[in-house]
Amino acid sequence: MMEHLIPAWMLIPFAVMLLCIAVLPLIPHVGEWWEHNLHKLYVSLFLGSIAGVWLCFNGMDHELIHQMVYDYVPFILLLMALFVTTGGICIRGDLKATPQTSTIILAIGWVLASFMGTTGAAMLLIRLVLATIQQRKYRVHTVLFFIAIVANCGGLLSPLGDPPLFLLFQKGTPFIWWMQNMFLEWFVTGALLLTAYFLLDVYYYRKEPTENIMADVRESTKLQVSGLVNIFWLLCVICSTMFINSTYIPQMGAEHAPWYIKLLREWAFILIILGSWVTTKKEVRVKNNYSWTPILEVACVFLGIFATMTPALMFLQQNPLPVHAPWQFVYCTGALSAFLDNAPTAMVFHATATTLPVDAATAVAGIAPEFMKAISMGAVFFGALTYIGNGPNFMVKAIAEQEGIEMPSFFGYMIKFSLIILLPIYIIVQLLFI
Repeated sequence: MMEHLIPAWMLIPFAVMLLCIAVLPLIPHVGEWWEHNLHKLYVSLFLGSIAGVWLCFNGMDHELIHQMVYDYVPFILLLMALFVTTGGICIRGDLKATPQTSTIILAIGWVLASFMGTTGAAMLLIRLVLATIQQRKYRVHTVLFFIAIVANCGGLLSPLGDPPLFLLFQKGTPFIWWMQNMFLEWFVTGALLLTAYFLLDVYYYRKEPTENIMADVRESTKLQVSGLVNIFWLLCVICSTMFINSTYIPQMGAEHAPWYIKLLREWAFILIILGSWVTTKKEVRVKNNYSWTPILEVACVFLGIFATMTPALMFLQQNPLPVHAPWQFVYCTGALSAFLDNAPTAMVFHATATTLPVDAATAVAGIAPEFMKAISMGAVFFGALTYIGNGPNFMVKAIAEQEGIEMPSFFGYMIKFSLIILLPIYIIVQLLFI
């Protein structure tokens, strides 16, 4: 039983934190200030301290400590392990940019996303995609579908795939639950998106000027892959996530176990990060344009999200949102995931679902399986509806623009792509399965 009722005004720091993420990058001049990770850290510390001080003064410091030590730290270290290991694999080449070739690359990324994370798969393949299509005149649609397929929808099959699923895994969802229960949703969504991309790319390929097609054929080169040692380290990440937990090591789940035992998996992640860094040749990361900036940005931003989210989640457990049907969870989770951030959104609706009746025999992480499916689908799929719905979206957009591709604006992306292609596909999948 909670010591105090959480006042509604304690939602303000969480709301402000999410609004900063969504709005500040779009404001002229302010967006330039927000680009610096140190400034993100200042905002996170300021807003997080408001929530932290209130919780401590009201005797709920243990809730904050649990959230930061046992949720935030594992979350960041998993992302960092995936980021470092995949950042050490460099794929270079300029393949012939036929619709078949481009569709195969996107399909590979779609499969890899569930096992190396949407960020890892996107960063691994985006430069190969851009090199392949560089001679093409019509290129924007390929990047847009890459964002949807590789940077979002592909990550539905495991907690490694997307941050919201890892947080739900932390809440007690079995590692293979998504593979066992959401394979059809993942497969049908991916198949529809890949089919739509292939048909659209065939249309644009036929419109390509002859000189562009000839240049594409003439300038094509073979694939070159370096940094293969990181495949071993990536497998170590997967095995650590699957097997270093309380299911296989009961001492980790003991109530009074010391913190360093409860965080045994995270110690493994640290060793993997160091191992990957030491065993990867420096020139491989240089060729990959490797930088710590993206993962530091995630660490700074999510520090504030996790801190301010603590009282917000407690408030929602005391005052549930008026959603009851699984389809409502799909669209409510999806709407917030598209415009805020899908990881905290998944936590918000998981907290809401814990207040609804559930059969203990079939419960998944304390909620009914149909709600877990709805929350997972909404958080993972709908993050592709805007540039800000999932971390890799903006990263892919920025890399494409560096290569001279004129990407749509924030609202142009929605009007020209996500609302007319992605949303109808999501509605079809929801009607079929949820």
